[in-house]
Amino acid sequence: MPIRPRRALRPAPRRALRQAPRRALRQAPRRVLAAGFVVATLLGLVCALIAVPGSASADRPGTGTAGPAEAPAVPPVRTTVGERVMQIVAHPDDDLFFMNPDTGQSVATGRSLTSVYLTAGESDGVNARRDDPRPPAADKAAYAEARQNGIRAAYAEMATGDRTSAWSRTAVPTAGGGTAELDVLRAEPQISLVWVQLREAGSINGDRPRSLHGLWDGRVDALSSQLASGAPVREDFAYTKRQVVDTIAGLLERFRPTFVRMQDPTPGRTAKGTYADHQDHLYGARFAQAALARYAQVPGHPRFGVQTYLGYFTGGLPRTLDPAGAEAKLRTLKTYAWMDGADHCGDPAGCGDRKVAARPAGHGWAQTVRYTRGDSTSWVQPGADGAAWAFSVLDRRLAVWHRAAADAAWTGPRLLSGGGIDSGVTSVRLPDGRIAVLGTRTTLGARAADYRRDVVLTVQRTPGGDFGPWVPLGTPERDDASGTSDISAPAAAVDTAGRLTVYLRDGGHRLSGRAELPGGGWGAWTPLGGSDLHGDPVVAADAAGRHTVFVSTPRSVVAWTRAAPDAFPSGPRPTGLPPTTLALSATADPGGDGVRLWYRAPVTGEVRSVHFGDPVLRGSGPRGLGFRGTAGTAAPVTSAVPSAGVAGFGPVSAAGDLLAVRSRTGTLATTPSVSEAASTPTVPGTRGPAWTESGFLFAGAPAGLTGGVTGGVAGGVAAIGLDGTLRWTPSAR
Repeated sequence: MPIRPRRALRPAPRRALRQAPRRALRQAPRRVLAAGFVVATLLGLVCALIAVPGSASADRPGTGTAGPAEAPAVPPVRTTVGERVMQIVAHPDDDLFFMNPDTGQSVATGRSLTSVYLTAGESDGVNARRDDPRPPAADKAAYAEARQNGIRAAYAEMATGDRTSAWSRTAVPTAGGGTAELDVLRAEPQISLVWVQLREAGSINGDRPRSLHGLWDGRVDALSSQLASGAPVREDFAYTKRQVVDTIAGLLERFRPTFVRMQDPTPGRTAKGTYADHQDHLYGARFAQAALARYAQVPGHPRFGVQTYLGYFTGGLPRTLDPAGAEAKLRTLKTYAWMDGADHCGDPAGCGDRKVAARPAGHGWAQTVRYTRGDSTSWVQPGADGAAWAFSVLDRRLAVWHRAAADAAWTGPRLLSGGGIDSGVTSVRLPDGRIAVLGTRTTLGARAADYRRDVVLTVQRTPGGDFGPWVPLGTPERDDASGTSDISAPAAAVDTAGRLTVYLRDGGHRLSGRAELPGGGWGAWTPLGGSDLHGDPVVAADAAGRHTVFVSTPRSVVAWTRAAPDAFPSGPRPTGLPPTTLALSATADPGGDGVRLWYRAPVTGEVRSVHFGDPVLRGSGPRGLGFRGTAGTAAPVTSAVPSAGVAGFGPVSAAGDLLAVRSRTGTLATTPSVSEAASTPTVPGTRGPAWTESGFLFAGAPAGLTGGVTGGVAGGVAAIGLDGTLRWTPSAR
């Protein structure tokens, strides 16, 4: 349904917009304990200053920019202690369409945020709606400048409530040998923008050798710049592939982020064989991956995490944002799109992107945001006598935290050898007490054709001991060219014989599996069917050891069941469930009767629990879990967990005594897990235990822990902050 034009929104008072979101974050109850992290750094905003050497100020006067005649000396960029976020995108507006509200939530914290735009986004140079009867003449430099003005206005409004809040614009040398523009928001100097200003492809899928795609593949030796008309950068340049990587790596060294947001480097292909996302998004992300690999080797750099975001295709999936969140996101996009046409920037190029003004919500993008991988809630595992292990990815390596006993502090992280590990690892506990960790690994290679993603596995050598080397399990994909290495994060379960089976969504949006063989080694990847699958599969085993694998589609959830260890699961079977936001989690039923699936309802973000009971325990039906449409079995029971007002998106962590989710403000929200409430159907919106927000932003998904294997209660919820530290919320009991 097309978006109806709306009147321009009157900005709220500057102080109110500037302080309200921060108050929500800073005044939230702080019931979390950070292992190895000084509490003062969580509450303080101790700042470090990074000088900008060799810079030159822009000479264009006008509201919102700093000109040399009127402006004071350019202030240095301010970075904060603790979390420092960098966003790397291909075009101006990719951050607003595909990363917000995360972008706005980082702005609200008052901590460092730097957005890097690799291309100028010049398109055809016409800054007009398609239906404009009198569009201006094509001017790529002016259109690039107008898009910059729109981005500056959007960030200024998010940070201060005033879209005209002034920026200092300078030219800075890059590690690639060229020059970039650095903009610093004067009122909030921890917010900065970097414009690399390379040429864009000008087509989503078209053959454009002079592009990031062509440069990555080696079809051109260098890619030239496209300078904005008002840029302080005055001399054109051209970068080789290595120089682009050098430039991004140099920016990483300059701003020293602890968390990097980027676009999806493996978005897959459509049924027609075209890219499912813009080629600039895909290859810009691969350049970012190469730069991060370089940055990870820099001595003394802070450890960093990475989150990738789904692009164009997210608009065709169920909406994840509640009405208030979607409206706030749309308001920022309207500011960028210069909806009112008022000359608030004093720039003849224009104050925003009039192409976006025709459809400021994009193709449903303003109502949603979605991560690619990183949704696992199974990255914490119990050990013996209250011990526990937690796993994440920092510096593209597996990070391991350990708690030696129920009353001990968490120690870590310890980074294991072997790089290239993607965000979103999962773990399982083996029958002998050892823990296995699975994820995917990206291989960049010397040539473009060497790029690939594979499933990898590492297992403890002994219970509670060190982990062995990574074991490659390959991929069901033929090659990168055919599907852009588009595989999900893996899910895994242990059968009654103690053998692992790994499940994966492949680039054809089907389910594949690979099983450990009785005599050792692994069988081949086996197609398990399904169609139009999205997100990451999840798997749970019931009390009898039977597996159930769940995967979302845009319309429902489908399932596979496995009753014997010597066979792959059968399916897919319909569950009859309504659409979800795709991010699932699954657990064994606490009472030993089947399994539970947890998900969140589109738009509201409310928590749902679905009980798939075992008809055998009830003395009815054939052997197997109950699914809708299966003869002789009971239908699953859906419960609405009281969660009105929490909203947010992402999976539900349901292990242990706490439920945990991402709230509408991006912070961790927890509530006591009451088994009776989960077992009895309730009405959405009914009152229940209160949800408590932590006050910190976190990466990926939370993970719960039930406690020690041999006794002692040590449950709680773990989350990884954007500063790379483990935050632990103990259960009330």
